[in-house]
Amino acid sequence: MEAFLISTGIVALAEMGDKTQLLALVLAARFKRPWPIVWGILAATLLNHALAGMAGAWIMAAVGPDVMRWVLGISFIAMALWMLIPDKLDDDTAVPKRQMGVFFVTTWAFFLAEMGDKTQIATVALGAQYEPLYAVVIGTTFGMMLANAPVVFFGDALTRRVPIKLVHSIAALIFAVLGVLTLLGVGKSFMP
Repeated sequence: MEAFLISTGIVALAEMGDKTQLLALVLAARFKRPWPIVWGILAATLLNHALAGMAGAWIMAAVGPDVMRWVLGISFIAMALWMLIPDKLDDDTAVPKRQMGVFFVTTWAFFLAEMGDKTQIATVALGAQYEPLYAVVIGTTFGMMLANAPVVFFGDALTRRVPIKLVHSIAALIFAVLGVLTLLGVGKSFMP
């Protein structure tokens, strides 16, 4: 349960104001069909985060718990700093121009936009640190859905009311605390 809850919270906070959340807003405005967009976000996130979580678990097994503790601690601190840099939707990650259904456009665009994104990197780190892996993947996916589904349904009105800078500051603080605790070896033990 710990893996699920931590994964959900970290990714939901990290996703606020992220480029994929902006992409959800663009897709909602363009297509005005929320359900296929939400299902596309779910499909893309499940696939992307399953691969990211497996990569994290593989890295943990390959380098061992001592090295991984330092890698994770530094990674969490780097994520804290990254959280303080606002995202914007790049033109090359915008909605594909091909004639595909809303579900496939959303799945494709989200999967690509999530590559190397904060939440994907966080999922790699969480997959390395927490077990069982399926709880991490379900938690990170749930966190993505918590952050993105309301944007698809309520759009611009919601994003104007949420103080993104405050959310990023809180997320940065959480990542920094996790990084320091990991470096100190407090809490979760790194047992393969």
